[in-house]
Amino acid sequence: MTDFHDSEGHRAGQDFDGLKALVTGGASGIGRAAAGLLAARGARVAVLDLDPSSVDEPLTGHRADVTDDASVRAAVAAAVADLGGLDILVNNAGIGARGTVEDNDDAEWHRVLDVNLLGVVRTTRAALPHLRESAHAAVVNTCSVAAAAGLPQRALYSASKGAVLALTLAMAADHVGEGIRVNCVNPGTVDTPWVGRLLDAAPDPAAERAALEARQPTGRLVTAAEAAGAIAYLASPLSGSTTGTVLAVDGGMQGLRPRPAVR
Repeated sequence: MTDFHDSEGHRAGQDFDGLKALVTGGASGIGRAAAGLLAARGARVAVLDLDPSSVDEPLTGHRADVTDDASVRAAVAAAVADLGGLDILVNNAGIGARGTVEDNDDAEWHRVLDVNLLGVVRTTRAALPHLRESAHAAVVNTCSVAAAAGLPQRALYSASKGAVLALTLAMAADHVGEGIRVNCVNPGTVDTPWVGRLLDAAPDPAAERAALEARQPTGRLVTAAEAAGAIAYLASPLSGSTTGTVLAVDGGMQGLRPRPAVR
């Protein structure tokens, strides 16, 4: 079998050879899976996280608080210096929120938007000068099915991710002329430590897990590896004509309406 190569010689499976990537929120969950996959496929990868102490080789870790512009700029500069440039930015850092529109006070709205939306703004803003120097520049934002489907008890979280989706499309339009592709991934409910903590706090964790699994047509939670695979697809030079795209990785949750089983 002949290996597939793109027009510039990147081989499928090692399509990130020679490229440098930065992943925010990369110490755990989707971010850690994405950073590991990019590294396995040939990239040099730096992770930005509030606590990068668990990050080990071949990844490098840098402490950053995405709510602090100075912290972000310093961490991006240090990571780019270590990597020797930057080709790929994965904006993955984020936090969750529960409740209806009346359940969270103004302080909580500001806190979540500061991380989930402005965190993307700050990191991208710091990375853009370096991405402009790359022949394979790509930005991938971790969004959510909550941006496209009405979910109960997720008003604040949905608003923050809806803003990330809109920002992704606007960024794609702004920077396509500079050769910078911008896309986002919309995962469904992913089996991550954050979801695990939500389940542990529920009155009946087993029933809560069953409910989360049942609302995805595949009948199970999305894995972090599956979300990472979608991020890698969008970041890859093999996807050089893909920009302004929202890729659902949600087990069919947003788009499918399967018939219920007949008993």
